Order: sequence, then structure tokens, then C-alpha cells
Amino acid sequence: MNTFLKRKKKSIKASYVADMTKGNETEHLVRFSVPLLIGNVFQQFYNISNSMVVGKHIGDDALAGVGTVSGLTFLFFSMCIGLAIGVGIIVAHAFGAGDNNQIKKAIGNSIYILGAVGSLMSILGVVFAKPILTFMDTPEDVMPYALTYMRIMCGGTIFVAAYNGISTILRSLGDTKIPLIVLMIASLINAVLDIVFVTKLEMGVAGAALATVSSQAFSAIVSILIAVRINPYLRLKKEHYKFDKTIFIQSAKIGIPIGLQNSMIAISIVALQRVVNSFGPVTMAAFTAVSRIEQLIQGPFNSMGSAMSTFTGQNLGIGDVDRVKTAFKKATKLILGFSICAYIIFLIGGEWVIGRFVSNPESVAMGAKALRITGLFYIPLGLIYISRGVLNGAGDGRFALITGIVEVIGRVGFSMLFVQIPAIGVWGLWGTTGLTWFITGVAGILRYKQGKWKTMKL
Repeated sequence: MNTFLKRKKKSIKASYVADMTKGNETEHLVRFSVPLLIGNVFQQFYNISNSMVVGKHIGDDALAGVGTVSGLTFLFFSMCIGLAIGVGIIVAHAFGAGDNNQIKKAIGNSIYILGAVGSLMSILGVVFAKPILTFMDTPEDVMPYALTYMRIMCGGTIFVAAYNGISTILRSLGDTKIPLIVLMIASLINAVLDIVFVTKLEMGVAGAALATVSSQAFSAIVSILIAVRINPYLRLKKEHYKFDKTIFIQSAKIGIPIGLQNSMIAISIVALQRVVNSFGPVTMAAFTAVSRIEQLIQGPFNSMGSAMSTFTGQNLGIGDVDRVKTAFKKATKLILGFSICAYIIFLIGGEWVIGRFVSNPESVAMGAKALRITGLFYIPLGLIYISRGVLNGAGDGRFALITGIVEVIGRVGFSMLFVQIPAIGVWGLWGTTGLTWFITGVAGILRYKQGKWKTMKL
């Protein structure tokens, strides 16, 4: 009987999950991060397709309105994402330790915390949309677009919480296939709905927002249905839904600091956007286009960081610190190579890339130069993600909050300083971003080198 159970467990792991506690580290990281990268690209396609359709078919003011809201929606999404990561880390540690009951209990309890937070963020985003946009000094000609887009996007936060919850759990088990397949389909749906709602039905930015929310709802619902059907770890019994105080506290202890970190990052982006708005629609459109492109650039970094988080969680579950250190070194080499290649592309063809998003020649020229400024800081940006991946995977939530505070101070302080210097002016907007990445990256590496993460246990 015991032999049968062991074989069954191996079969489950081989079919539906990835055990990262054995085998070549680079191979695990690449196998995990490539599907996740493709998924991130398609996820960014939500925003990019919105920007392209809005910018080309409605105008620069509408694009500026959508760009103004991007940091704000992330602010409301961030707590949901953080708590989902907290649950995922508990699942990864339990998987590495071979505790299947703990995995299922963590999944069952995730429903309570993610459901509550997702609903709360939806309500707050809709209710406080106008006061927040007014505080940001959003120009009058941009305000109607930004207000409409923000209310609809924030109204769908509950779907963001649900999708991030199920996808993070699956990735903690090493399964990147289901999230990838669902995201690919959802992105295509989003692109089609963008065209139908904006160009055919002439619904304006409301159509672009509704296209994204509909796609997010599809992602959440379909991911849950598929996962429950094919993955045995998602087939829960009544006892797994029983509220577990320990799991709740662990999830909150890890997830809230990560959520607050994301919130701090969002606040820093919002503060920087307020400075951007003061330069007018041309700069706002250029800034939005550059931000969309940088979201794509951060996809490989984010994927590698997520791979490191799952890898760290599983291997610390069995106490293998050296294996995590080896993976970190290999991930760093991959990040360096990608950063150099990306910068060369923007150095040569920056104008063409920016031109895919905006048509105003002034915005194109400004955006291309901005890409060449921030591109100088892609290496420290990548180091942020992989160091954060290790620290988050170990359960070092406190440092996540510290780096969030660093980003707020950096973006707010540097932007206010740089734009006042005549020789820098508007270019201080992107210099602020680059310098903030550099400082945060150094902080992450120093924390990693301290080694406190090695002895952390859940």
C-alpha cells in the first residue's frame, strides 16, 4: 500500500507540478520562467492593446488618461497580488517538505483573505477615483477619460485577486502551463474586444476598460475550473476549507508586507505621474508609451524573479540553501545577457518602437530618448527582481516593505529635484526612474548577501 501511494505521489508530481529540489538549476529556472515570460507578455498585452487602440483611434488625450490611471490601478491591485504571493510561498514550502495536507489547507484558506481584500479594493477604487485623480492634478481635458477608465478597471479588482490567487498557487507547485494557456486566450479576447468596443461600437475608453475587465474575469474563472479538474492538489475536501489561524497569520505576515511594497511602488509611480502631468499631453503620451514598453522589458525579469521565488520556497522547504545560491548566480548571468541585448535594440531602433504607440512626432522623439536613458539601468532593475525572488521565497516580507519605501522616496525626491535643474528638466522624469532602480537593486543585493534568508522557516 505504501509503495502504491509513493508511486501515485510521483505520478502526480510528474504530471501536474515541477519538483525543483532536484536536477539542474538553470534548466528548472528556464523551464519555469519561459512559459511565465510568455504569459507576462500576453498579460502586458492587455495594457498595450488598450494603449495602441486608444492612442490611434481616440487620441493622445485619451491615451494620457489611460496612462495616468495605470499606476493607480496597480495601487489597488497590489494588496491582492501580495497576499496571493504570501499563500503561494506557504504552498511552495509545504510542497518542498512533502506536506500535501498543508498545501490543500493553504489553498482552502486563500479564498477568505483574497475574496475579502479583492472586494474591498474594488469598492475603494470606484468610490475614491475622482478625489485621487483630482489630487494628482490631472488636466481637465484628460480627466473624463481617466475617471471612466479608472472606475471600470478598479471595479474588476475582484477578478484580479482571483486570477492571481489561482495562478500563484499553481506556479508554487511548479505549474506554469495552465496560467500561460489561459492568459494567451484571454489576451486574444482582450484584443478582439478592444477593436469591437472602441472602433466598432465607439465606446471610447470605457470600451477599452471593459475589454480588459472581461478578459480578467475570463482568466480567473477558466483558470480555477481547469485547475480543479486536472490538478489533484486543487481537489479540496470540507476540512481543507476550515479556517486555519496559523495559515492566515503566515499568509498575512508574508503577503501584507509584499502587498504594501507593491502599494509603495504604485504610490511612487502615482507621485511621479503627477509631475509628468505638469508637463502637458505631449510628455504624458511619451511617458505612457515608454512605460508600456518597459513593462514588456520587465517581463523576463519578473519571470526570473518568480522562478527564483518558487525555487527558493521549495528548496528551503527541505533546507537546501546551497542549491538556492547556485540558482541565484545562474539567474544573474541570464539577466545580464538580456539587459545588454535590450539596450542595444533601443539604441538602434528606439524611434520605431515608440512609434508603435504614439503618432505625434514630438512624443516619438521624446520617448525614444527616454528609452535610452532608462535602458542604462536595466541591469540593476533585473537584480531587483531576482534578489526579491529569493527573499520573498524565503518569507522575508519585511525587506519587501523596506524596498517599497525606498522606491517612494526615490521617485518622489529625485523627480522633484531633477526637473527643477535647467540642464535636466523633463528628462529628470526618466532619470528618476533609472536612479531609483539602481538604489533599490543595490539594497536587494546587500540584503541577499547578509544571508538572513538562509535561516528563515515557515
